[in-house]
Amino acid sequence: MSKLQSLRGFNDVLPAQAALFRRVFATAADVASRYGYGELRLPLLEATTLFKRAVGEVTDVIEKEMYSFDDRDGVSVSLRPELTAGTVRAGIEHGLLHNQQQRFWYAGPAFRHERPQAGRYRQFHQVGVEAYGMAGPDIDAEVIAFSHRFLTALGIGGLKLEINSLGGLEARANYRAALIAYLERFESELDEDSKRRLHTNPLRVLDSKVPRTKEIVADAPQLTAYLEDESRAHFDGWRQALEDLGIGYQVSPQLVRGLDYYTRGVFEWTTDQLGSQGTVLAGGRYDNLVSQLGGSPSPAVGWASGVERLVLLLEKQQAEAAALDAPQVYFCTLGEAAERRARIVAEDLRHQLPDLRLLLNAGGGKLKSQLGRAEKVGARLLLVLGEAELTAGVVQVKSAIPSHPGDKTGEQLVPFSALATAIAARLD
Repeated sequence: MSKLQSLRGFNDVLPAQAALFRRVFATAADVASRYGYGELRLPLLEATTLFKRAVGEVTDVIEKEMYSFDDRDGVSVSLRPELTAGTVRAGIEHGLLHNQQQRFWYAGPAFRHERPQAGRYRQFHQVGVEAYGMAGPDIDAEVIAFSHRFLTALGIGGLKLEINSLGGLEARANYRAALIAYLERFESELDEDSKRRLHTNPLRVLDSKVPRTKEIVADAPQLTAYLEDESRAHFDGWRQALEDLGIGYQVSPQLVRGLDYYTRGVFEWTTDQLGSQGTVLAGGRYDNLVSQLGGSPSPAVGWASGVERLVLLLEKQQAEAAALDAPQVYFCTLGEAAERRARIVAEDLRHQLPDLRLLLNAGGGKLKSQLGRAEKVGARLLLVLGEAELTAGVVQVKSAIPSHPGDKTGEQLVPFSALATAIAARLD
């Protein structure tokens, strides 16, 4: 019989990492509430036409990466490869975007059939924000300030903000023609993906990671030289707002986004700590997407971040992931009567101390083996209840083995009625 295992690129999230996932989601929710963004929860499955119309038919996502199939009604459906298209669809369907300002945030899984790499899987998770109905650079600055506060609250450092402007439709068309003319001079030297994209999606060539192609595009025309006055003014206003906020940035002319719906300002927070997977959080403007999907025209801007990459950075920068979820207290028991009383005491402690992480020994065992379990899970304090303590109406409270450096006292014998107070004082 073959060994059962997860599908390639579909990873299990084990408890130590799950603690970091929860931390990312909780931080996003907290920052969103401080900025006044409401949570949006979207279906995993949408009509395939939604993504074809939104993302662009000549993008890698549509051509090679979507999980699509016909349902029992013969309708082509797809697991969502990103969440912006679904956000726009929901906004139009529920009448949230016409002549209105809206601020949303979301979190959840998405799916792309691409080559799995560290922090980049076929099932992955995103957190993101979207703002609709506001055309000025002030809202662009706000969503970046949101992202900066979010990353700072997570404790992730060493990131660089890169920005660029893709201009409006006219600027994009003029630049596209100039870029094709330039790249055609080097067509034989381009990598195969870039040759394929040359006449269908040439801006994606700028994002190539192939060394020779990167050398070629380094001298390519710059899109900022083709910006129309309105886009240039927007870009200038956006940069000024970032400077007012004290958020440092670098203008990167080769910065483009992989999805066709982006226009005007685009940005990425990048790192050099994850190898080739340098983008940590990315987004920009997509002012034409709502009308492209059948709604009334509405300007829009937003960003998304891959949670797996954030978790990788947290693990690199903050070593002990498991400590975030480790039990603070391990409750050892000796004898059946002590086990029964400990069960009641443990529930009472959880009620009195709602934030307490307490693990009650199960399955019996000698005290030595229970102490080993306590050490393995990383508990700070031990509670010990045996026949002698039960008779005296007390519980032993002592540092775990090895002793935690933060503990303030040694072994104590604490009455049941004072146990919650004693534990709180030891953990403070």
